[in-house]
Amino acid sequence: MSVIEFEPVNRQSTAEMIADRLRDAIMHGSLGPGAQLVEADLAAQFDVSRGPVREAMQRLVSEGLLHSVRHRGIFVIELTPEDVIDVYRARTAIEGGALELILDGRRTIAYEALGPSVADMLTCAESGDPVGVSAADQAFHEALVDSAASTRLTRAARTLLIETRMCLGALQTAYPDVRDQSREHVELREAIGEGSPARARTLLIEHMHDAVERLRPLQQPEPEVQPDVS
Repeated sequence: MSVIEFEPVNRQSTAEMIADRLRDAIMHGSLGPGAQLVEADLAAQFDVSRGPVREAMQRLVSEGLLHSVRHRGIFVIELTPEDVIDVYRARTAIEGGALELILDGRRTIAYEALGPSVADMLTCAESGDPVGVSAADQAFHEALVDSAASTRLTRAARTLLIETRMCLGALQTAYPDVRDQSREHVELREAIGEGSPARARTLLIEHMHDAVERLRPLQQPEPEVQPDVS
């Protein structure tokens, strides 16, 4: 029997570590939509040469999180209304698939798994903490997909993680009262645990649609003010 010889595994490269930091910054809003990334500034902040920074930024360009504008630089993507709709369309397909698996014998498991995020969301909502509500919202939907015990659905959901987090960041200003956002998740959890399957499906679809409708006005460009020439 022949033995296959593998090359030693290299530790995470500097460029990979920088890319991870930049992804986290985009996901948590430290680098907001439209923010420009300046290679020299980042190299100074990370205390590295420009090479690893350039490589890290190109990785994020290829992932679709950054985009390059000729003669201007590299910027964090800004989600258009069409992007937001597409993100939630994909999430509905993934989470809808997870829900079907949950309804087929995993309802108690999901109900328990969703409990901590709902509790955190209610606590943050009562204290007027939209950032905390947003983080709990993310945790809720991650727990929902994980409860289905499908590695492929979980993997697919995580590919949308950063774009989803960007949408949730925008939702912080889309709910006049974040307690409404919390109540939607309480109702969905109860339906998953004890409600009819039809109600659980309906609430999930309505929840996704509601998010899109709340985000849509935030994505509309402000009308240009025409100069007064009279």
